[in-house]
Amino acid sequence: MLSGKRIVVTGGTGSLGKVLVRRLLSGELGRPSKIVVFSRDEAKQHTMRLAYQRRETATDEVIYHNFEELLQFQIGDIRNYHSVSTVLRNADVVFNAAALKQVPTCEYFPYEAVQTNISGAENIVRVIREHQLPVETVVGVSTDKACKPVNVMGMTKAIQERIIIRANLDCPNTRFICVRYGNVLASRGSVIPLFHYQIRRGGPVTVTTREMTRFLLSLEQAVDTIFAAVKYGERGETYIPRVPSARVVDVAEVLIGDRPIQTLISGIRPGEKVHEILVSEEEAYRTIERGDYYAILPMLPELRGTASVESPLTKEYSSADNVMSKSELAKLLGQNHLLVEDQPAFEDALVA
Repeated sequence: MLSGKRIVVTGGTGSLGKVLVRRLLSGELGRPSKIVVFSRDEAKQHTMRLAYQRRETATDEVIYHNFEELLQFQIGDIRNYHSVSTVLRNADVVFNAAALKQVPTCEYFPYEAVQTNISGAENIVRVIREHQLPVETVVGVSTDKACKPVNVMGMTKAIQERIIIRANLDCPNTRFICVRYGNVLASRGSVIPLFHYQIRRGGPVTVTTREMTRFLLSLEQAVDTIFAAVKYGERGETYIPRVPSARVVDVAEVLIGDRPIQTLISGIRPGEKVHEILVSEEEAYRTIERGDYYAILPMLPELRGTASVESPLTKEYSSADNVMSKSELAKLLGQNHLLVEDQPAFEDALVA
């Protein structure tokens, strides 16, 4: 589907962006003619460029032929309309992975989250609409925290979803779709690297509450969800992976294993939920099953149409349902090489 396409990945230097770019380069959906990583962090772009060129060190010469490469890097801010206009002018497919996504950070700096998560998405839509760009598909990457949000991060992502879905009305030649998924295992700022760090220092391991549950999926599964949406998603749909969930305290205990390390209950952080939701009760009636995924049909009648829907869900899809046992969790972490003994680099990465 992506053969010969010109692709833009906003926030392409993040945890998800790097895996997404690697999978795009693999050609599993066809070999694109160009992939542009768009972000504002020149240091991360430099590191990613060196990895792509298989160099350990380099000076400025590595950027001189940037625009001749299959994988290109462009400095710019999703918040800036003119930067977005420049990067989208030749795009066929856009993956919007740019985000402020740490819950406490967004609580303390809410307007910063508004500018990136809301205004950034609006800039993409506005550029396509006002310049009538022939962009074929825009994929908005969202989060379970956008579903019945209680924190700034979720609230801004919920508005981002609505902006992207509603854009189908103004840009009839572009397919706007969203993906929404839960916590990505071992992504930057997530709990598993923190637990590794605490365990290597002899503890204690801090858990917010014993009841807290979270959906768990790997970065590869996150990209699988994005690719499924690209292949099968209809205009205005939101794709949801059907993934397992676990109690956070069980994650800590499996990682600790037989080590004599204490678990400390630290209390819920500002803006946290006890359980996460991927499909709300209100969305369940317009949710359909598609293979390993749920697809939430758009709320707007102009996009959804009048056909009746036979939903597989009778209530919200929550991380409190179908929680894995500790043995199942240990197997999942082992398969993803996320046990403490598998990841000696986590400690250094967290400190850095």
